[in-house]
Amino acid sequence: MALKVLSALDTAKTQWYHFKAIIIAGMGLFTDAYDLFCIPPIMRLLGRIYYNKRKPNDIVFDNNDNNFVIPALVVTALVGFPLLGTVLGQLLFGRLGDLVGRRRVYGLSLMVMVLSSIGCGFSICTSPTCVLVSLVFFRLLLGVGIGGDYPLSATIMSEFANKRTRGSFIAAVFSMQGFGILASSIVTIVVCAVFNFASKPDPKKATPDEADIAWRLILMLGAIPAAMTYYWRMMMPETARYTALVELNVVQAAKDMEKVLAVSLSQIAEDEPDLLSVGQNPASSYPFFSKEFLRLHGRDLFSCAANWFLVDVVFYSSNLFQSQIYRRYIDKKYPKYNVNLYQDALHVAELQAIVTICSTIPGYWFSVFFIDRIGRRKIQMMGFFVMALVYFSIGIPYKTHWAKNTDVGFMVLYGLTFFFANFGPNTTTFIVPVELFPARFRSTCHGISGASGKVGALIGSIGFLWAAHGQNEEDKKTRIERSLIGLGVVCILGLVVTHFFTPETTGRSLEENENENGNEQHA
Repeated sequence: MALKVLSALDTAKTQWYHFKAIIIAGMGLFTDAYDLFCIPPIMRLLGRIYYNKRKPNDIVFDNNDNNFVIPALVVTALVGFPLLGTVLGQLLFGRLGDLVGRRRVYGLSLMVMVLSSIGCGFSICTSPTCVLVSLVFFRLLLGVGIGGDYPLSATIMSEFANKRTRGSFIAAVFSMQGFGILASSIVTIVVCAVFNFASKPDPKKATPDEADIAWRLILMLGAIPAAMTYYWRMMMPETARYTALVELNVVQAAKDMEKVLAVSLSQIAEDEPDLLSVGQNPASSYPFFSKEFLRLHGRDLFSCAANWFLVDVVFYSSNLFQSQIYRRYIDKKYPKYNVNLYQDALHVAELQAIVTICSTIPGYWFSVFFIDRIGRRKIQMMGFFVMALVYFSIGIPYKTHWAKNTDVGFMVLYGLTFFFANFGPNTTTFIVPVELFPARFRSTCHGISGASGKVGALIGSIGFLWAAHGQNEEDKKTRIERSLIGLGVVCILGLVVTHFFTPETTGRSLEENENENGNEQHA
């Protein structure tokens, strides 16, 4: 027999509170995407500010020289340490979400994000080494906050949603990443345009001192939307599922839900608020580190962690490949000594905004509209399959064709990888882990799955960074070609893991998906 308060949540009509929860939970994902995708244009600024190797009396300007290029080791640190922080944050906050409650640590993860974003802008000193070490440190902390937000936001939204539209609600939370990417591009364009209008620096002369403010301002402005939702996060009640099923306080769960749902207490209060009388068996309270957990949920945890690992290898490598495309396209159209640093960063942000509007955001919202109609498993398999085809189409002829022809056809193919990542495994791997596990393990298992994904992101990002830094141009092309083909193979592996190990969760309540009695529910 199901608890009345949980049945009310599963059958509740879509209400204003659901949309409010999407915005509140989504702001963490918004900040995550903002801070990830503002880095490509900021790298262009940092290269101009801290890696200008020209001497004042140099009169020869070779657009093919290595001036303004940030060393691979520095780029690796700027990309890798935030991902390492995300791994730590997902494991730490994911576990805390189950041990002390989702709400109690939800605001903490947000504040870590906000304060570390501001800290990135206030990176001390002006010497390259000092600034970059400070920036890497604050981005590590930023990663911890972002990592903490993943399991908490997904779990909270899943536990407030009804079973009919739960997938769409969680996907809508995740889709805030798309708006974060777009916001980072818009903010970069505006800031660079304002600084360029005010100073109009000559690209062949020394970089102006005020440029050091521009990149800091871009980083700090990303903290504002997240900071604005802190109050509402603190006002959210604990989820009814955590209160009833983990804290075993059914009465309080009913009172909390009365505040947020259009339902009277008499409709959701239990006649006998004793969990034993409604089917809660104390024998099922096995610990997380136990053979019983592995027997009942080990297969699901492997599936979630493996799929997230594989998709993040591909997704984050693709993000870095995006910067290679920008460099090749922009440096050809706008030689670096013909444009100043603001125009350089602005062009990168413009291209990023176009890709986001044309492929990234539509992919997220296709998932929102279709995930409860088609199902998680089918969308995930479709996404992996199409991404594999696209990567093979780009990778196999890369050295002979695409490296010399970064044209509209290439950009369309490349845009499809983002579309089918988001209308595919990038979204579904965020959703499925909160639907398969019992309430007392839900946040922990999502954190483990997400941490596995970010380990994949680390491997993919660092691997692609070093592949893209070949000894010469031909060597670089060969490495990138092999990397792209390798990403296609990774997508095929994701398709295989999804087919054999991932169950369908659409249309069932969270309690039905827990699969407490073994694997009989697997599709």
